[in-house]
Amino acid sequence: MKIKQPEPFTFEAGPRAVLLLHGFTGHSADVRMVGRFLEKKGYTSHAPIYRGHGTSPEKLIETSPEDWWEDVLQAYDHLRDLGYKEIAVAGLSMGGALGLKLANCKPVKAVIPMCTPMFFDNEEQLTKGFLFFAKQYKQLEGKANDEVDKEVALLKERSKPLFQQIGAFIEEINKSVDMIYAPTFVVQARNDEMINPESANFIYENIATEEKQIKWYEHSGHVITLDKERDLLHEDIWKFLESLNWEQ
Repeated sequence: MKIKQPEPFTFEAGPRAVLLLHGFTGHSADVRMVGRFLEKKGYTSHAPIYRGHGTSPEKLIETSPEDWWEDVLQAYDHLRDLGYKEIAVAGLSMGGALGLKLANCKPVKAVIPMCTPMFFDNEEQLTKGFLFFAKQYKQLEGKANDEVDKEVALLKERSKPLFQQIGAFIEEINKSVDMIYAPTFVVQARNDEMINPESANFIYENIATEEKQIKWYEHSGHVITLDKERDLLHEDIWKFLESLNWEQ
């Protein structure tokens, strides 16, 4: 069975732009509902898909966090090339870490990290998440259970170098949070099963800006953008964006 590949999206609706960044093993569908909501509120949004994502697990483990970082920079430049001068960035999980890195080196209007890891103490959970994604992908391809198990076991071994790179990447971002001055809205799910939720407090307490907020969502899990409180999250993101001092 051939699996339809997801695509990046750009929803143009107004002069204020938001770069939306998905998580590890995810793709643009993670943040599509956020983009559609913001479009109705007059905000433009763009969501890239990082190299290796939205495709097979074999292709994913051939990429690295540095590849994804380059893709984020290209996505930021895409909005700039379209004429958007003021760009906020909102990211889920690894996308939140990439958003923080972007806020540290590019002019951004604000940064919204959602369920974003700041400590690499979740390698076991991350590996389980990757293997679950790999198994689902293989099953969607229509492969037999024995073949799926064999290929997933091989992927587990081959993915270890990537997780080491992810750990180093997160550690690098952790050390630079105190140099970020963009207004910040930290979003964290109380029932996050993937990352250490103390990451949210770390970001809030250490980020350099005085313009910062933090909110805990009591009934949501890690992929908060698709969970039961997503409508509330959409409203909160919009209210935060509206509180900023936009030129237009």
